Amino acid sequence: MTGGLLANSDTLLGLALAVPAIASLLIPLFGRQPNLRETVTLVSAAILFALVVMLTGQVLAGDIPGLPPMQILAGLEIRFEIEPLGMLFALVASTLWILNSIYSIGYMRGNDEPRQTPFYVCFAVAIFATMGVAFSANLFTLFLFYELLTISTYPLVTHKANDEAKASGRIYLVLLLATSMLLLLPAIIWTGVIAGTLDFAPGGILAGKVTPALMGVLLFLYIYGIGKAALIPVHFWLPAAMVAPTPVSALLHAVAVVKAGVFTVVKVVVYVFGVDTLASAGTGDWLAWAAGATVIIASIVALRQDNLKKRLAFSTVSQLSYVVLATAILTPISVIGAAMHIAAHAVSKITLFFAAGSVYTAAHITEVSRMAGVGRRMPWTMGAFAIGALSMIGVPPTAGFLGKWFMLSGAMESQQWMPVMVIIASTVLNAAYFLPIVYVAFFKAPPEPEPGHEAHGEAPWPIVLALTITAIGTIMLFFFPQVPLALAEMMMASGIDQAIPVEPAVPAETIVPAEQQGEGSTQ
Repeated sequence: MTGGLLANSDTLLGLALAVPAIASLLIPLFGRQPNLRETVTLVSAAILFALVVMLTGQVLAGDIPGLPPMQILAGLEIRFEIEPLGMLFALVASTLWILNSIYSIGYMRGNDEPRQTPFYVCFAVAIFATMGVAFSANLFTLFLFYELLTISTYPLVTHKANDEAKASGRIYLVLLLATSMLLLLPAIIWTGVIAGTLDFAPGGILAGKVTPALMGVLLFLYIYGIGKAALIPVHFWLPAAMVAPTPVSALLHAVAVVKAGVFTVVKVVVYVFGVDTLASAGTGDWLAWAAGATVIIASIVALRQDNLKKRLAFSTVSQLSYVVLATAILTPISVIGAAMHIAAHAVSKITLFFAAGSVYTAAHITEVSRMAGVGRRMPWTMGAFAIGALSMIGVPPTAGFLGKWFMLSGAMESQQWMPVMVIIASTVLNAAYFLPIVYVAFFKAPPEPEPGHEAHGEAPWPIVLALTITAIGTIMLFFFPQVPLALAEMMMASGIDQAIPVEPAVPAETIVPAEQQGEGSTQ
């Protein structure tokens, strides 16, 4: 590989980090000129997407773009390097920034929302933080941008500036900062002391350096320290944050925040512990049970929610734990499923939130119990909602089917029947809280409009355009999953090739060799 190509890819990486940061500085200059302000947002999002697409091609070709480290203290460096999982996360976030920006124009103007310039500024900073998380080459860098993502999204959660928004913002900020400072940061420091490095490495940096018992303690600190993954009982911030405008909900649930959480969980398991190392040590079994419980409990709670956004919020809590559950199965094919579900959930859930915001904008309806006939008056919106709902259930041909297929394959391959039962039960629950919404929207007659009020139609066209594109994307990802699948397979291939097992906690003859675990990882 030529030096020119390496320099080019490194430059692209630097630009991908710089573009949203520069956008956050330019947007305030046009605060009194909404058209120019939003043009800056859209152009910045398009440039970032183009840069990430070019980087994706180079990573798929085997390149590893990186930037020179910036030393803060001895042993502490801010360093960026792209590995396949980070490339997948960046591709998802950059794609959805464009669509969320289009949607935001229609939503923020259609609802005459205040403080629109600060909204777009904080959104750009959040995307900058997301790129930093995705491209982090070590735990220190990831932690810094993880915290920046929390801080930059706090003003978005409290955007309405009323008492409810302020109270929800406090829950959001306190819970996410408390988990990261009290659990995640000590885990990172402890890892650095044990491993002698904070750099991510295929196969893990703790392999061969800790006992199974200590590995279990560290895993607990990481999993619950990553509060953005919303594993029960550190999930309260997510439904509380639904007080924010719908574009913010989409950012939290699909583009950045929760995706940063489950991305970090997968990255820590693959590049800090090592999949084979954890499987050999046998200390991560509790994680599958915790994730499975979260999947089922959150689904049951979602059934009881009449507020549409809160129902979607608890659905997200459940769906995030699919990713954690798939990772906890600790087979190559299930971890591939976890990575695939990050992408599938992103495009599906943003469709659902876009549709919820569309219904609110056009009809001022926020409750499921009031949605009779909405689909007849808003067929594009509710058609897109139906596609997103089917994807959450896992019905082909939608993207949500792919992740569940890999999860079930991994669980059955390793004869772990609890995850199989959880996935089947949660699929039934998903259908129970999504399909009635679709049914009443299309098959129940709408109420007669009140005197002096005309029957509503669709929301403003930028909203409908954005949700239509994401709905199409939900289907297209089923038929054309090659790019995210290739990145997920590259992630696992490098980890398996370089894994170093620890002393097993169970007799050696009961452990499936890494070579056999790797079979079928590209299915």
